[in-house]
Amino acid sequence: MSTIEEELPMHLRGNWAPLQDERTITSLKVTGTIPTELDGRYLRNGANPITGFSDHPFLGDGMIHGIRLRDGQAEWYRNRYVQTPFIAQPDREVIDMEDSLTDMTSSKANTNIVGHAGQILALEEGHFPYVLDGDLDTVGPTDYSGKLTGSFTAHPKICPTTGEMVGFGYSLMEPYLTYLRVSAAGELVQVENITVGGPTMMHDFNMTENHVIFMDLPAIFDLELAIKGEMPIRWSDDYGARLGVMPRNGNDASVVWYDIDPCYVFHPMNAYEEDGNIVIDVARLSHIWRDGPMDFPEPALHRWTIDTASGRVTDDRIDDMPAEFPRVPDDRVGVKHRYGYMMANAAASAFEEPMSANGAILKYDLETGKRTSVEVGAGRLPGESSFVPKANATSEDDGYLMTYVFDANTDSSEFAIFDAGSMSNDPVATVELPRVPFGFHGNWVPSATAD
Repeated sequence: MSTIEEELPMHLRGNWAPLQDERTITSLKVTGTIPTELDGRYLRNGANPITGFSDHPFLGDGMIHGIRLRDGQAEWYRNRYVQTPFIAQPDREVIDMEDSLTDMTSSKANTNIVGHAGQILALEEGHFPYVLDGDLDTVGPTDYSGKLTGSFTAHPKICPTTGEMVGFGYSLMEPYLTYLRVSAAGELVQVENITVGGPTMMHDFNMTENHVIFMDLPAIFDLELAIKGEMPIRWSDDYGARLGVMPRNGNDASVVWYDIDPCYVFHPMNAYEEDGNIVIDVARLSHIWRDGPMDFPEPALHRWTIDTASGRVTDDRIDDMPAEFPRVPDDRVGVKHRYGYMMANAAASAFEEPMSANGAILKYDLETGKRTSVEVGAGRLPGESSFVPKANATSEDDGYLMTYVFDANTDSSEFAIFDAGSMSNDPVATVELPRVPFGFHGNWVPSATAD
């Protein structure tokens, strides 16, 4: 590593280093056999600062890395910037009380990407969604025909039964929290302000068959930090932690709040209702950003069980292994799941020194308590995995796990498809790619959902 690289913060060096160009590659080498039933796009979002520099891992410009599968072929790989105002104006202030924090089109669009109601949406929780077309070109921001006036979460939940998409927005100013519900046809049909104790960073939330559950946790906005142009969020030992349960078509008056021990959760695995209780599996951290904006304790899988009769919440640690980016199959979102998948995250050092890492995809059987894994090899690290069911699947885990895998040995990447049932280390298929930087969230978007 050069002296210049060593002087850069971790999120800008090694495989975090931003790419400088957008590429389209149509001649792709495939090893193994891509299942012919896979017709769609695997898309992954991440922060890739167009200037080559950002003050924090969360503040880079959104770049989508996508691969198109059809008829057993990998037709193309593309990487494209989401064309937000920051691309045309690279010197635009990221944290600006008079502009970027109030202009809802001023998004980095760098966190997640989902398909819903015939659209592909690039998401970042502080602003409007950005719509992309099937070639990953930017159509533009959407405010759902003027009905959306504030931010939209990077982590909406799409109901596998109704097709509706539920989400929320949070704000530095009142109303601090707003619940949002989008119909299966893509119409914003409900906007409901929710009363909370103050402005908090609510990164994600939960959905069950009949309810949504807000996580009101002690990561609060700090106006003085925002005025300085710094990451405007800090940990508070004075702000309590609680879960708010509301019917999916409910309102502020119908929210029931349950106190929990202070902690932070970026990402839940799933939530469901059982015997009058609500069960939520989460990647739980003891806190965030107490000692500064890079204070990230190691997360691990926990289970919250809300006893709605007694008002008590139990917190059970399922595993001691540090892990993040929990997922379930899309058709299990909001209903009881047996299996969940996570990215092994032994320590931040794995991403600082990937040559010494041994990356893995974890699979949890929540009925037996058994954990299995796909080991991707020395010096290799996978990202978050998306589950795609096989045609005529016969069990919940009868499907594929797909993700990008970075290989520090060759400074290159591959798109990999693994068998979720067997969790074999041998991929079903791989597609050779140039280096794909580490990123945040990805999803399989079938052609039937958005093309």
